[in-house]
Amino acid sequence: MDHTNHVRLATSELTPAVLEGATIYGADDHKVGKLDHIHGGSTAVIDVGGFLGIGAKPVGVPLTDLEFMRDEDGDVHAVTTWTKDQLKAMPEHRH
Repeated sequence: MDHTNHVRLATSELTPAVLEGATIYGADDHKVGKLDHIHGGSTAVIDVGGFLGIGAKPVGVPLTDLEFMRDEDGDVHAVTTWTKDQLKAMPEHRH
C-alpha cells in the first residue's frame, strides 16, 4: 500500500476513540497488527499475530513510533518501522 497520499492525522485527532482498532503496517508494509488501546497516554498496545483476534499477543510500543493517517476511504491506520517479527519478540504487555 502506498501511504504517500494518505492524510496524516492532526494532533487533535490522536485520541483513543479515533485510534483504537487501527490497522498497523510494518517496515515491510505488511499488516503487523491492530491497535488495541493506548496505555497511559504514551504507549500504543498492539495486538500482534493470532487469527481473527484469537491468540494475539499484546505488545507495547511508544505512541511516537507510529504515524497515523487516513486512507482514501477515511479509514485510520498507522505505519511503523517495526516488523512483525520484532513485535512478536517483545514481551507481552500487561495492564
